[in-house]
Amino acid sequence: MPTPSSRSSLRALLLSSSLLLACAHVGGGQTTATGATPPANARQVHARVLAINDFHGNLAPPQGSSGEIRTGSTKTKAGGIGFLARHLADLRARDPRNTLVVSSGDLIGASPLVSALFHDEPTIEAMNLAGLQLNAVGNHEFDEGTTELKRMQMGGCHPVDGCQDGTPFEGARFQFLAANVVDEKGATLFPPYAVRELAGVKVAFIGMTLEGTPEIVDAAGIRGFQFRDEADTVNALVPELRKQGIRAIVVLLHEGGVQQPGGSYDGCEGISGPIVDIVHRMDKEVDAILSAHTHQSYNCVIEGRRVTSAAPYGRIITDLDLVLDTSTGDVVETTARNVIVTQDVEGVPDVQALVDRYDRLAAPLRDRVLGRVTAPLQQPNARKWPSGESTLGNALADAQLAATKSLGAQVAFMNPGGIRGDLDAGDVTYGEAFTLQPFGNSLVTLTLTGAQLHSLLEAQWEGSHPRILQPSQGFSYTWKASAPVGQKVDPASIRLNGMPIEPAGRYRVTVSSFLAGGGDGFRELAEGTNRQGGMLDVDALEAWLKASPRSPPETNRITRVE
Repeated sequence: MPTPSSRSSLRALLLSSSLLLACAHVGGGQTTATGATPPANARQVHARVLAINDFHGNLAPPQGSSGEIRTGSTKTKAGGIGFLARHLADLRARDPRNTLVVSSGDLIGASPLVSALFHDEPTIEAMNLAGLQLNAVGNHEFDEGTTELKRMQMGGCHPVDGCQDGTPFEGARFQFLAANVVDEKGATLFPPYAVRELAGVKVAFIGMTLEGTPEIVDAAGIRGFQFRDEADTVNALVPELRKQGIRAIVVLLHEGGVQQPGGSYDGCEGISGPIVDIVHRMDKEVDAILSAHTHQSYNCVIEGRRVTSAAPYGRIITDLDLVLDTSTGDVVETTARNVIVTQDVEGVPDVQALVDRYDRLAAPLRDRVLGRVTAPLQQPNARKWPSGESTLGNALADAQLAATKSLGAQVAFMNPGGIRGDLDAGDVTYGEAFTLQPFGNSLVTLTLTGAQLHSLLEAQWEGSHPRILQPSQGFSYTWKASAPVGQKVDPASIRLNGMPIEPAGRYRVTVSSFLAGGGDGFRELAEGTNRQGGMLDVDALEAWLKASPRSPPETNRITRVE
């Protein structure tokens, strides 16, 4: 563990670095200010907010396309907590007293093994060292439930695994925010906002996750809590803040949007998605929204408000400049740029030493070889497989079916959102297997009728985007792209081991515990009966790989017609 003196050295670095960074840029069609020159109006002062989002415990530099940022025709390697801490320190050094470091959620959860093996304690500790000050909860903060999330804030050893690295866990030195997560009495899980004085002006930071969080996390972990509308929550807090004389408001929101194809990491080309409606409905007193969740990067102005998002996995820092009027306490101008976390700088030693220590502890488990695959297994890719299935998705479904045959399972489904990478040809290590399925879900085998199976398949196109379940071997059906939602699947085409599914028939279905609770909006699975629990999903994959070498499954289970 880093010593108190090493932590002090990092704080000194944050305060004493003399690197000066120019901030002129055009974002979202608006000319930005540099933040380097004092405003002409003597009543105006600058404050800076440095923001990240969707870090997902990526302490080591992410690999492949997940570790790059496209800049025109080239790609720049980016990310890694050591480099992120260095860039934050350098950006903050220009005006440390008037700079705040924040996160818009999914700081933890869906993490690589080096963090997830220790219940994401390494990420919290690394962010303590990197100087993070506020974190709005995202949906993945709830992956292990609200009780565990409180432990992340307050500290203490894990109730089952204890302090695995042999040292106490002190918890986050930064504050979690959860304005729209309330219990049955209306109390928020964490404070709804934090007020910080920057350049002599009070600025409120409201933090929250998306209203749809219950649809994408395990229901058992959030029992007793409601997730309220994002805009309504902010609008209800504005009068309370105004009574305190606060006029400057920044929202840290774990919900976002997407640009049109070809949009740059620091641009705003045809922004769309939930963020647009939320901003439209948000009180005009809100000055800036630092968004997240969609794993996109953009720098926009919507309804006159600055709306930004940084790329996931610590590859980009949003550098937001606020020009504040000291007489009114209001924001008179906002400018921003998205800064790539390049790897051409020296990482912060204290932070890197912490990661290296956890990496050594995880190595024996991470490097254990489970089996071999003869060719790459790839996650769903609509361009390669327009039907929606994939070699990796089918393989994971096959593994889960094989692991639950003793429970009477006849078919298994893997949700595409639960697949977090590809698998290269050759030896497969436990670390690689864990990276594919980092959520620690157990398998559940339940009974559905044939009619419910049909409804389950139709539900794949409900919501903002399709979510094509990956089926196990022996299950097949046809869907029509031009048909309306709710009528895409031909019931007569649904077959199990060559036999038509009977609407009144009863079938044993295996899914993850996440899906079994109705996750991703698949409510039919929550209605399944005669439930029996099974092994962890990653253990099912390990068992499947023992019969090595394994070849990629055929992708002929789902047929798409126009």
